Amino acid sequence: MQMNEIFDKLQAVADRYDELNELISDPEVIADSQRFMKLSKEEGSLRETVEKYHEYQTVTQTIKDDEELLRETSDPELTEMTKEELAESKARQATLEKELEVLLIPKDPNDDKNIIMEIRGAAGGDEASLFAADLYGMYLRYAEKQGWKVEIIDQTETEVGGFKEIAMMITGENVYSKLKFENGAHRVQRVPVTESAGRVHTSTATVGVMPEAEDVEIEIDPKDIRVDVYRSSGAGGQHINKTSSAVRMTHLPTGIVVAMQDERSQQQNRAKAMRILKARVYDYYQQKEQSAYDAQRKDAIGTGDRSERIRTYNYPQNRVTDHRIGLTLNKLDKIMAGDLDDIVEALMIADQTQKLEQLRNE
Repeated sequence: MQMNEIFDKLQAVADRYDELNELISDPEVIADSQRFMKLSKEEGSLRETVEKYHEYQTVTQTIKDDEELLRETSDPELTEMTKEELAESKARQATLEKELEVLLIPKDPNDDKNIIMEIRGAAGGDEASLFAADLYGMYLRYAEKQGWKVEIIDQTETEVGGFKEIAMMITGENVYSKLKFENGAHRVQRVPVTESAGRVHTSTATVGVMPEAEDVEIEIDPKDIRVDVYRSSGAGGQHINKTSSAVRMTHLPTGIVVAMQDERSQQQNRAKAMRILKARVYDYYQQKEQSAYDAQRKDAIGTGDRSERIRTYNYPQNRVTDHRIGLTLNKLDKIMAGDLDDIVEALMIADQTQKLEQLRNE
């Protein structure tokens, strides 16, 4: 994409920004709270781009004025001052050009959303379930460092203290943008605590990241949901559930099933099941065809087979390798303690670089 095409796009963004400011000042729009929120959100997403574009226009005009002044003046002092300003303006212009190009990269509409994360022990039996629990702890500590809130929605524990699966809602600022690259199979290489011979085993756990679906984005017709209620399978004794509080929801058009028995009351289980169902159905409908959906989910989540992985956690060598970008860090202990910034930022930069390259080749 040539610079003049970039400026055409920037002008179109500026025009849309002006239009949005007029719309959100319209009494009719203000009265429609849903539309007002949607337009305000769009206006906010364009603000930085428009402000930098206006600054770029100002700097460009300053350069033109300074160059004209240098051609006309013979005053040595004025010439020196103008040359200094011109050099600063050209440096700022070059910086703004790069920043504006990045800002024009198409935004992922889900980036600022909360997420539902599902972690499952996959290949490796008990060791895989223990690794799933370790990954849960890693993300929990990372969320704490980010100031996010984590709420467990559902969990199935194993006898050895791991998780067969655990689902959690993570809420906060830019959660999806930072964790969307965690989708996939995570491989661990270590000596299991149950292994007396001290041999290194390889196991996997899968991580699924879905943006939380907002009601404005997806409406599920109640007629499309089959709800079954049944008794929770508790720990026995005083915990035996004598009422049918567990809930299983089936979205008939897609066949997506969510079962929930984490809470004591049927109403609480219904609410949690609906949150997960909406996220899964929203995720489903983002794909235009069933085949595309299946392929995307297989690529993202994987089957959990040992040969499939996006990242390897090697305990004996204190090493983590992200295979998608060839990043290796020798600080596994810190990463498992929630210090994920280096990995997250590297993945975001790699994604941004790829999209920028595509933009330039358009």
